[in-house]
Amino acid sequence: MGVIQKQSISGVIWSYLGVGLGFITTAILFTRILETDQIGLIRLLLSYSSIVAMFASLGINTVAIKMFPQFRDEKKKHHGFLGLSLMVGLVGFVLSTLVYLLLKDVLLEGAEEKSALFIPFFYAVVPLTLFTVIYGILDSYFRMLFNAVKGIAYKEVYQRILIIVAIIFYYFQIISFTTFVYCYIAAYLIPMLFFLITLIHQKKFYIKIDFSFFTPILKKEMVSVALFGILASFSGILVQSIDIIMINDILGLTDTGIYTISFFFGTLILIPFRTMTRIGSVVISEAWKNNNKKTIAEVYTKSSLTLSVLGLLFFIGIWGNIENVFQLIGEQFSTGRYVILFIALANLTESSTGMSAQIIGTSVYYKWLTYLLVIFSAVIVITNFIFIPIYGIMGAALASFIAKSVYNLMKLFFIKMRFGIQPFTPKHLILVAIAVAAWYISTFIPVFSNYLIDIVIRSAALSILFLVPVYFFRISDDLNQKAEGMLNEAFRFIKK
Repeated sequence: MGVIQKQSISGVIWSYLGVGLGFITTAILFTRILETDQIGLIRLLLSYSSIVAMFASLGINTVAIKMFPQFRDEKKKHHGFLGLSLMVGLVGFVLSTLVYLLLKDVLLEGAEEKSALFIPFFYAVVPLTLFTVIYGILDSYFRMLFNAVKGIAYKEVYQRILIIVAIIFYYFQIISFTTFVYCYIAAYLIPMLFFLITLIHQKKFYIKIDFSFFTPILKKEMVSVALFGILASFSGILVQSIDIIMINDILGLTDTGIYTISFFFGTLILIPFRTMTRIGSVVISEAWKNNNKKTIAEVYTKSSLTLSVLGLLFFIGIWGNIENVFQLIGEQFSTGRYVILFIALANLTESSTGMSAQIIGTSVYYKWLTYLLVIFSAVIVITNFIFIPIYGIMGAALASFIAKSVYNLMKLFFIKMRFGIQPFTPKHLILVAIAVAAWYISTFIPVFSNYLIDIVIRSAALSILFLVPVYFFRISDDLNQKAEGMLNEAFRFIKK
């Protein structure tokens, strides 16, 4: 867990900085400067580009995570794996873009009635897709070199700074909304450029492919992993984007915008999860290569405990401040109250299972992760079709909660049956009891007239009520070690 812990700490710092910038962008600037349909447009463009980019990568990112340990050789420049990845990505981009353009009439059918704003920006998906594809390839490559933090810094921080600048320019009418959209898209170019500059500066831009390294057996395995990677990635991206596309199709861009803002608060729970799993997947992949099942079991349990602590802290913090959230973003978004609840619960189930997907996806049973993701996709599509017409945007969130719960239970069951390990301990029950008690006690805190003061006091109280017993019950050894290290540093500073 040493590499995971070290990089997770750095990654979480960058992630929190990115979340702060994302909060300024999404919760403060977007809600005050943009109309709800304009917010919906931005999210719709991202959803379409994510789906097209997934096909464009042709599964090469999955190949990187699963098979890069076989290529790892600094002296031989990793046999040109980066060059191969970029070549595959560019070929896939051309093919996927052609398909997207051929589907124009289908995708724009009925758009004039509910999503007219999307029509003039249809082609904006193309450059956004290219930036997404190249970023994904470079990010996967850096992760496999045990450097998962750069991708977080480039995407979560630098990219968002440019978006903030663009939205401020739009607010002061320096640029039009159309120009703002293209500036927003250009911001997605920043992480890609920074990755390339870093590789060139470090003299590690190895793009000459060592074709002699690719034996027939290796090629066959890569094709197999890539094919299942495409299916798995499609299912994963579909899960992330289908709600937005279906809400837009059934309800329109305005509801899409409300859902987007509400969804943001529900996904805050996943910040530590995304950071830890970025490097965790690399460590687990190496452990499988060495058949080190002890390390895998340890990572599984520790990641579940640590992520459950952080996930529950975010959950009670968000729901304990739910009235303040709508004071902050505006009552026009109040229909998204239960979107926040169900998305937060859905993401809490994912955090609590730790690195289950990474364990399956890097094992010899990697194909089963694809099968589980296909089932996940089917469940979320069906439940969206059922619940959106009945409950609107809350129905989409409810569908996500049901589908994610089913998916995470399937992963737990599969790992238990195949590998004989599971992540839960009695500490998980103690943790849930602490979270419920902390939230309940916080409800007795009187409401302050100024919602900003209320947020500060309520959040501080929730944190103390939750974290103090978590520390003394030693729920997570990793978090306790980090806390004790910080306390020791503080005491040394005070003594000086």
